[in-house]
Amino acid sequence: MRYPVLPAPEPGVVHQSDFVGPCYGRRPLRFYSLHSVDLATGRCAVEPLLCRAGQATIDAFWASWWRLGLPRYQQVDNESLFFGSVIHPRGLGLLIRLCLSVGVEPWFAPPGEPWRHGAVEWFNAHWRAKGPLRHPLADEAALRAASRAFEARHNSRYRYTKLQGKTPLGALAAWKGQLRFPPVREAPRHPLPKPDTGRYHAVRLVHSDGGFDLFGERLRAPDVAVHEYVRVTVDVGQQQLRLYLDDALIDEQAYRLR
Repeated sequence: MRYPVLPAPEPGVVHQSDFVGPCYGRRPLRFYSLHSVDLATGRCAVEPLLCRAGQATIDAFWASWWRLGLPRYQQVDNESLFFGSVIHPRGLGLLIRLCLSVGVEPWFAPPGEPWRHGAVEWFNAHWRAKGPLRHPLADEAALRAASRAFEARHNSRYRYTKLQGKTPLGALAAWKGQLRFPPVREAPRHPLPKPDTGRYHAVRLVHSDGGFDLFGERLRAPDVAVHEYVRVTVDVGQQQLRLYLDDALIDEQAYRLR
């Protein structure tokens, strides 16, 4: 089966992000940690948050983008917090709305395949072994200080073989391009308005009956895609769903968003 790989030829093209948690410091400290990794450089952003309610997640992504820059594609898994709700699969969830508001295209990996998030999954393990959990986290202030210190150490000292021994910051410094950042410092307020332009994508495996699941809704693909991975692209402005196999358009259908 062919898989539609999302290339990251330079910084600011692809970020992989994932939540870890709940984690625990000294009682009663209970928290989550949002991890984002720029695939081209290995640069990370670590954002602790005490809950994952709407505004907290918006704030965490926004703060990460302020340090890493805005990606062209934001890759995540299929947590309902990211896409919305299986009850309203076309409702444009929190992360989709946030990304499209700043020209970022969300990219959802296949459900149940965490290895498609290889970079951030490795980083999660690295964070668990050497990050803030090693410290006596007495309160939120200590958690934030330890998280930012770990982020700084990783970005300035960790050397990657794929970067020919450069650190993440060294790889960024060697790049001749320019990152893009959010337009304002303060994150937008929840609930976010429904966007009227932009695209989001999902990779899905088409089953033997020609069907695949998109956020709880069962859809169909042409026979040529059976037992293959397809890229599902939703064009918000045109209200169209397009299916690609090996970058070739194989189907297009109306997809009315709600």
